[in-house]
Amino acid sequence: MTQLRIDSPRSGDILNRHDGLETADSLTIEITGTAPPGSQVTVNGIEADLQGAAFRCAVPIRARSSQLIALARHNGTESRETITVLWDKASFPRYRFSVDDNIEFLKDLGSRPGDYPSLFDHWYLAFWRHLHEEFGAKIHINIYYQTVSRDFTLQQMPDKWRDEWQASSDWLHLSFHALQDQPPYPYRGASYHQIARDYDLVVGEIERFAGDALISNTTTIHWAEASKDACRALHDRGIRALIGLFRRDFDGECPTGYYLPTDIKDHANARDYYYDPDTDLIFITEDATVNDIALEQIEPWLDKQAASPHTAELIELLIHEQYFREELPDYRPDIKETAIRSLRWVTDHGYQPVFWGDGFLGNPTDL
Repeated sequence: MTQLRIDSPRSGDILNRHDGLETADSLTIEITGTAPPGSQVTVNGIEADLQGAAFRCAVPIRARSSQLIALARHNGTESRETITVLWDKASFPRYRFSVDDNIEFLKDLGSRPGDYPSLFDHWYLAFWRHLHEEFGAKIHINIYYQTVSRDFTLQQMPDKWRDEWQASSDWLHLSFHALQDQPPYPYRGASYHQIARDYDLVVGEIERFAGDALISNTTTIHWAEASKDACRALHDRGIRALIGLFRRDFDGECPTGYYLPTDIKDHANARDYYYDPDTDLIFITEDATVNDIALEQIEPWLDKQAASPHTAELIELLIHEQYFREELPDYRPDIKETAIRSLRWVTDHGYQPVFWGDGFLGNPTDL
């Protein structure tokens, strides 16, 4: 016999103006699902229209987090399904630019502090400040604790630029990425305590040399992969959002979606964001790994993301430090231009620069 099931929205969906009729105090969404034919079906007390085994009804939500409770009464029995959805009230097009795998520029600063009277005497930070000044971009830099050779750790970073870091915290953030670059997927099977130790090492040093104003409740774990226990450790340390790369690779797999099951990864890839009630974490879908896209394909790639309202509202742009370093094998001579083109695209298309840690994912609207 057909079981009661809510098909749309899915539990964990984050809904916005593109998902229903939004007013100042509610978002009315269509609920669809299946139930035993002949049932009386309600969702949050609102009677649904049942055609065969398919039901639908319009239900308003009014809170940031809402439960949708479907009840089906059939032949004297009652069944129930409950899902959780979030409301991104008064949503608007917005973006963030994040930079992964960072340690080399910190090694430059920490190993030769006398060469840099100002933070922005270093060409790398000068470039990001230039993009902030030209486009208003907010730059989020994810960092390692040490180089793979361990010839540099964050303990060697002096606090001489602490005031400059603090003065730049409105547009520049630092956060934990991993202990170091190798091995790949370091937290795929990590214990709670392993990632907790590494996170505390990195964030403790950021607080010392730069100050806590630069620390966000959002980060990207190295390779965007971590066990559920590891993610719970991050949540216990204040992390509320993680960046995921939910696209499938050439083998048809998605190895960069944390602990989420395959069907949820596929679903998240078709949307801007997803919430897991089990860990109380939001996963923001990365839109473009800029260093992997040919220069002439930047605009077409982002045009494709903008083609669906469900992937167009939030744009997460991602790049990696090693593509900027001439001495490293991944160096890409046109890497700065790829960053500039991607920022010009979001600017020209009316996206506002935000940090995901501000308000609700960059949205200041309260509920």
